[in-house]
Amino acid sequence: MGFDFQEYISITQATPSKGPTFPNFRPDRSPINQGDGFWVLGVDKNNEAALLEAARLYDLTYTNFAEHLQSLKAFYADPTKHAHPDDRCVCIAPSAKSLVGKVAYLGDRWLRTDFRGQGISKIMAGIVRGVSYAMWAPDFICALVERQLINKGVVYGYTHHESGGAQLRLVENNIVEDDWLVWQTGEELRTLVNRHERGDLISAIPFSSEQAMSGA
Repeated sequence: MGFDFQEYISITQATPSKGPTFPNFRPDRSPINQGDGFWVLGVDKNNEAALLEAARLYDLTYTNFAEHLQSLKAFYADPTKHAHPDDRCVCIAPSAKSLVGKVAYLGDRWLRTDFRGQGISKIMAGIVRGVSYAMWAPDFICALVERQLINKGVVYGYTHHESGGAQLRLVENNIVEDDWLVWQTGEELRTLVNRHERGDLISAIPFSSEQAMSGA
């Protein structure tokens, strides 16, 4: 687990079978302040990358997730400087406008093909949610996912899903997607953690929320 996204990008770039990392996890496009993001790396017995996922916190006190996406500020700290002229994001999911306050966004998940179908994604979903809860106690936790993943039942932990989350084109990264919005309220996340008595989720976190915020 790490907090340095320069290191994260060096890992993803050295993982040839992983697709491009979205600019919202690239510090040269969207810097993440200390304590506002983390990433998880899983390795095999040869210490080679087998799983990657990242998370960051958006402060949407004065806006909402739909506006954040459509303005491209979800992806770039300064869209006028970093976005390509043909970049666009259309969000028509009605509930996206209700995602406000502290919104934890989980993304860039990648699992190597030889590790799929073994329940690893479900375990990781619990770990990443536990860390997000410990660090931020967010008002919402959300992601953008392809519909086929929802149909396959491999999107774990989210209570709600809705089409029209992001009709997205990011030219520099060669990203063209039509994603669904999946989300969970902060209260639902808290209930989930409490239901597991911090056994399945929080026991997997090797540090306290204060240590996480300090980058320890």
